[in-house]
Amino acid sequence: MVRVRMLAAAVAAILVPALTFAQDAQKTREQVKAETRAAQQAGEMTPAGGGATPAAKTSTKQHSTKTRAQVNEETRAAQKAGELTPAGGGAGPAPKSTKHSTMTKEKRKAETLEARKKGELVPAGGGGPAPSK
Repeated sequence: MVRVRMLAAAVAAILVPALTFAQDAQKTREQVKAETRAAQQAGEMTPAGGGATPAAKTSTKQHSTKTRAQVNEETRAAQKAGELTPAGGGAGPAPKSTKHSTMTKEKRKAETLEARKKGELVPAGGGGPAPSK
């Protein structure tokens, strides 16, 4: 009997505020559609994905002074020079190193084999020197 009363009290505690809220917030479908259209026209809609609310639109539009061909040519030149930012807005390309190796392939290979024999190579995924024996 006590459990039934507890269950009834819990259901009432959940439903009463929900019903009260539903009565206060009754809007017709047409009212909601009208509000949505007004917000779209005013540019106040939040973008898909929950981004920040867009800034207010200005009435003065600035038009480009360059032709499409000029913009394309500038983009191609920047691409050839390696100045374009990668897609996604990440950091720009890493500066190219001007240092060149002075070691020959044979010398580097010999050093690697020697380090392997001594057990000095870092194991794959180990992130540190090999454990000493």
